[in-house]
Amino acid sequence: MAGNSQRRGRRTSNKKGPTVGSGGQRRRGLEGKGPTPKAEDRKGHKKFRIANAAAKQAAKRRPAPRRGGAKGQSEMVVGRNPVFEALRDGVPATTLYVQQFIDNDERVREALQLAGERGNINLMEAPRPELDRMTGGLNHQGLVLQVPPYEYAHPEDLTEAAYDNGEEPLIVALDGVTDPRNLGAIVRSVSAFGGHGVVIPERRAAGMTAGAWKTSAGTAARTPVSRVTNLTRALQDYKKAGLTVVGLAAEGEHSVADLDALAGPVVIVVGSEGKGLGRLVGENCDYLVRIPMPGGAESLNAGVAAGVVLYEAARRRS
Repeated sequence: MAGNSQRRGRRTSNKKGPTVGSGGQRRRGLEGKGPTPKAEDRKGHKKFRIANAAAKQAAKRRPAPRRGGAKGQSEMVVGRNPVFEALRDGVPATTLYVQQFIDNDERVREALQLAGERGNINLMEAPRPELDRMTGGLNHQGLVLQVPPYEYAHPEDLTEAAYDNGEEPLIVALDGVTDPRNLGAIVRSVSAFGGHGVVIPERRAAGMTAGAWKTSAGTAARTPVSRVTNLTRALQDYKKAGLTVVGLAAEGEHSVADLDALAGPVVIVVGSEGKGLGRLVGENCDYLVRIPMPGGAESLNAGVAAGVVLYEAARRRS
């Protein structure tokens, strides 16, 4: 009995007595903790796990940043006739600068009317010294049109667009073509014969300027142009993707009329009128083809030559 009494005494003495003060714990415990988080934000919830897994899958599907797709440089079109023609031919523009107190002749009125009809071109009035500074002293005649940088496509965009439409890629690559009018004419031919785009090198080559856009007769709006740092490497990448690279050369072993490869996925490489294809570019072509010319001409303009081969490719695909 004594032992039991001692055990009961020890249990009684181990009871925790009252605590003096709560240190604000009870008051904090009674305070609200804000609105309940959404199920997707609570780590232990099933919806959180589902949302997290979906985000990881989306990240895997997201394409890696591409190396190309760079923009060109902005450009100024100066002079009353050039500005009017650029606006008439649909050249993209952001701002039309008009000289203060300009003589309001017919060309000025027509340019202002076309810019107003577009609805997305800013009209800015500026003093003559400011226009002189903007144009580097060129004879602007009181009208200056700001053309935005051209947005070049990535080389893979051209093939992807073809496959998305259930078609075999038909692409034209230019080697050393420096005349913007030739580039614009080739863009127009590519569009006319169902091609999927044009590839140009960054250096020693024409870019998509206002002049090229005008010559394309508006087809540059729907025919992508890709600009690459190394044309040879771009052709090698196309070959790895299953495309046949066909170079135009006066000394080519094959006639363009006999080349069955034009019916499949193909890149047609056109060189400059004077020098033709560069050595490395020529070495990376699967075929070198010639265009028979019974009339005896030594060579064709780059735009004309591209049009001939594109026609043959389109004929074989029809």
